[in-house]
Amino acid sequence: MENALKRFGTYENFEARTGGKRLTRGEIMTIVKRCFKREKLQNGEVIINLSDDLLSRASMTQSRGRPTLNINVNTSRQFWLEGVARHEIGTHYLRSYNNRLQPWTGGKGRRQYGLLSVNPTEEGLASLHSVLYRRHPFLWRAALLYYTAYRASQMSFSNLFKDLGRFVRDPYVRWDYVLRAKRGQVDTSLPGCFCKDQVYLEGALEILRHRKDIDFHNLMRMGKVSWRDLGRLQEHMQTDGTRIPSFMDNLDQYRKLLDYIVMANGLSDDQASGV
Repeated sequence: MENALKRFGTYENFEARTGGKRLTRGEIMTIVKRCFKREKLQNGEVIINLSDDLLSRASMTQSRGRPTLNINVNTSRQFWLEGVARHEIGTHYLRSYNNRLQPWTGGKGRRQYGLLSVNPTEEGLASLHSVLYRRHPFLWRAALLYYTAYRASQMSFSNLFKDLGRFVRDPYVRWDYVLRAKRGQVDTSLPGCFCKDQVYLEGALEILRHRKDIDFHNLMRMGKVSWRDLGRLQEHMQTDGTRIPSFMDNLDQYRKLLDYIVMANGLSDDQASGV
């Protein structure tokens, strides 16, 4: 976050200069459908739902048994939306799709194979894919979600809102971050947080630390697994019918993009080993 502030001055400048203009509903649909085509999704395979009141920028859910991509219209920007699609479709949806083809699908299968938790790998990978092709691939959002959850564990809602002012001036944006961190708390005047949001940064840094050793194709094909389980699961995995996102077709280029994320965020491999 400090690297981004040094370069852009404020979060608002960072958002305007790297995110581009806000998109209309029609523009959102055009970009998302183009991303669907690139990933060779069939017509109607994933439903698109545009919303004005999502707490997050986007999410994957099931609606009447059909995969649904929910997109927050108010936060959709010109240069960020394809990253959102890589996060939700290229990561979450395709890993979920591949997972259904594996012997460890479902709770019973996961217990049988003794799988580790899918996070922080799942959200860390998705966070990296969100910024993969950005000119300035700062892990701003992942870092701010981590920081907000940490400070929420020490502060009331109102004090946290004031504290975030050092990074985000826009009160509406700040409100969204604080609301995420305090959701589920009975009394928001007391310290306490929803700590899941810390997995985005934890997972991203873990994957960057081990990026030279991880078999990313297998990480996608095996579905909802931790990168730490890859080696012992390899002999059991099913590859027939599994899908790899288009941005992973060329693994050499993909790894170079990860290297660039490390450099742009001012990280060393030691720093990427954890938070």
